[in-house]
Amino acid sequence: MSDPDEAGRRRRPRVRVVAAAAAVALAAPVAGCAAGGDSGTPTINLYYPPEQNLQKVVDNCNAQAGGRYEIVYRVLPRQADDQRVQMVRRLAAEDSGMDVLGLDVTWTQEFASADWIREWTGQDKAEVEQGTLAGPLETARYQDKLYGAPKNTNVQLLWYRKDLVPEPPKTWDQMISMAQDLKGQGKPYQVLTMGAQYEGLVVLYNTLAESAGGRILDENGTKAVMDEGTVRALEQLRDLATSGVTSPSFSNATEDPVRLEFQSGAGAFQVNWPFVYPAMQEANPDLAKQVAWARIPSVDENTPSKVTIGGVNLAVSAYSKHPQESFEAAKCLRNAENQKFSAINDGVPPTIEQVYDDPEMTEAYPMKDTILEELKESAVRPLTPAYQSISTVMSALLSPPSGIDPQQTADELRDAIADALESKGVLP
Repeated sequence: MSDPDEAGRRRRPRVRVVAAAAAVALAAPVAGCAAGGDSGTPTINLYYPPEQNLQKVVDNCNAQAGGRYEIVYRVLPRQADDQRVQMVRRLAAEDSGMDVLGLDVTWTQEFASADWIREWTGQDKAEVEQGTLAGPLETARYQDKLYGAPKNTNVQLLWYRKDLVPEPPKTWDQMISMAQDLKGQGKPYQVLTMGAQYEGLVVLYNTLAESAGGRILDENGTKAVMDEGTVRALEQLRDLATSGVTSPSFSNATEDPVRLEFQSGAGAFQVNWPFVYPAMQEANPDLAKQVAWARIPSVDENTPSKVTIGGVNLAVSAYSKHPQESFEAAKCLRNAENQKFSAINDGVPPTIEQVYDDPEMTEAYPMKDTILEELKESAVRPLTPAYQSISTVMSALLSPPSGIDPQQTADELRDAIADALESKGVLP
């Protein structure tokens, strides 16, 4: 539908609210896997996203357990939404066949508020907190209590063509200007990143908002704020989308197509996760030699960017028949040695700071210093049990980025987020 106003921008999507609990109530329970007998070696069922070499970590932890328990890796679906649906259905049914859960960092508060996962306390808590980076730890807390053990984290970087630009831009406006200059010279110029109506767009906007000093929610995560900084971020997102230097597919772009487009040589800049580095080396080694990385640009030249983190937290199910062994297993799965192994072999950045100093990390992670720099001044997405609803309304109202009217969109976001915080749920 076209908006008939003078700007001619597409009308912002209207958002309807429904009861969030209905989705869970209507979901059919899924039968649980065996949790191990009451006698013999307890089976600790680990439900975790696909990770190619995680079984080797599991085998290592089983060897260290010395027969006290046996971890069995139950591979979750590849898509995050499917992972969450499976776990929500089974936990809502109080399924005791789940023990250790690999939760996306945006789910920890939701699962904790539903009393589906156990609090980390005492020595277990102390061991998790020791040496773990502050940003990942923040994602694992709810109401000042620890409910997850950060296993891995992630941040996006700026990837740029050093044969086209000698120094990386410090701000988004500088990057747009550089790209426009390259375009005028007939050289590869595009700024490639994720702009489709999904979580990737929310991550991009959250990075811009945090970099501009903005707050989407108040400090308690209970009230929609959408202050001046968030409006500035909306302006920046719209300016990027209308600058003439993004891909024509920007409003439909997700991570892997962005990687492929940059890999083809079309872009001068790419904002994406570190997985693009090994993929580029394999697919286009000549281009890879011309690609460097830097911290994502900021909105304000005088303020460093704050980049939104991802990652996975390990939680122990409230319905596990073996909580003590589950906490022990989770600690082993995310200890420093196993985090280093997973980082080198599966490309998932560690949450324990000392791992970055290990010499073996240098070859696998030549960009590790930049990753660590961003992690030490990172941003988290709004920490609230209602995050899934908030993400849905935000991606709808931010799409397409070229249609953003900064103040109006901020007002609409504030109202929609306020509804989501009341646990009304959403349908775009």
